[in-house]
Amino acid sequence: MRPLTDVTPKPLLSVRGQPLMQWPMQALARGGFVRQLVNTAWLGEQIPAYFGERITWPGLPEVQISYSHEGQDFGQALETAGGIVRALPQLDTVFWVVAGDVFAPDFVFSHQAVQRFAASSLLAHLWLVPNPDHNPGGDFGLSASGQVLNLPKGAPCRDLTFSTIALYKKAFFADSGLPEGNPQGAALALAPLLRSAMDRGLVSGERYLGDWTDVGTRQRLAALNGGH
Repeated sequence: MRPLTDVTPKPLLSVRGQPLMQWPMQALARGGFVRQLVNTAWLGEQIPAYFGERITWPGLPEVQISYSHEGQDFGQALETAGGIVRALPQLDTVFWVVAGDVFAPDFVFSHQAVQRFAASSLLAHLWLVPNPDHNPGGDFGLSASGQVLNLPKGAPCRDLTFSTIALYKKAFFADSGLPEGNPQGAALALAPLLRSAMDRGLVSGERYLGDWTDVGTRQRLAALNGGH
């Protein structure tokens, strides 16, 4: 995404007239999830400068925003799991996670999904998309019963890619090896934790067939903004 991201963090790049990360923030607000937490790293000071701590968009309830400043506090991003563990003290027992650089404008964040997941014995629930061109080998498979499968690379049923949209329970991160709050700022990847939980049958999922783009290149960004 350089040189665009030399001066602007990727989640603030404009997609169809507004910052990329604003799309999921508004979708969460539309679903009634108005307490939102944002992890920041590269050029992270720009994000609270833009959104502040409270914001209201037309037709939506006011959103209260808190921040976990990985870059400011530790001089680096903590990767996905490290960042989540850092933020755990500020999160509910069950919480949504979505990357700030994916575009899924029609995704519905629902309380029904939260309640269904909270009542289960599972630790994570993922939304999976058909493999895009940039990830033809996929990430995972999905059983007929809705269990996410940790399949080896090249497996024919590894036909789904993780959208980054998911529900987690705090208990999912108990095996991370990090204390809640991650006071030392340890970086930790999410994928190994997910695969371990999948092998124990603790991760469910479902297909998401709506509009979805991992905005990871200038070409994909330009394609989204074509004609807008």
